[in-house]
Amino acid sequence: MVTPDAKPDRLNAFSDAVFAVIITVLVLDLRPPEAASLAALVALWPVGVGYAVSYLFVAIVWVNHHYLLRFAESVRWRLIWTNFAHLFSVSLVPFATAWIAGTRLAALPVALYAGIFVLVNATYLLLCWEIVDRPRVAAVPPRARRTMRLRSLATLGLFAAAALLALAAPIGGMALICFCLVLYLRPEAPGVRS
Repeated sequence: MVTPDAKPDRLNAFSDAVFAVIITVLVLDLRPPEAASLAALVALWPVGVGYAVSYLFVAIVWVNHHYLLRFAESVRWRLIWTNFAHLFSVSLVPFATAWIAGTRLAALPVALYAGIFVLVNATYLLLCWEIVDRPRVAAVPPRARRTMRLRSLATLGLFAAAALLALAAPIGGMALICFCLVLYLRPEAPGVRS
């Protein structure tokens, strides 16, 4: 049963396990080349790019998720279900990665991939709202809350733009996705004590 004074340790541990499974599923899609030649290895570049971007993405999401959950003072049902929604959206990454790799960065798979990033970012925004906005956590100053929210909203729009761009220029869509990921390398917003 969830009580107002329940600590987020179990939620954190469960989330870590889900992230570990997602990364494991991601790596299971890697296959060696059919032939023992450099040309056969180079021909797998879409697989390598998809895996590298997805691995980095999952790592960045985990870092930001872990950082955000440290501000959770208690666990309520709303936080649990928001966290499940966030983990569900991240769990779609291996599917999209495999599709991108199998189609050599075709337009629709890259657009879907960017769409999954929109979903992940939207659920992250919900987590922010649930953890740092709703209870007005004293450890997160108003300026930092605002910065976290603005970064999430801006990248939400950029991921949506990447999905649209990918339909015409898949490489451009993938580049915009990578640009957005760079914005989350440091999870803390200015003014937040680390």
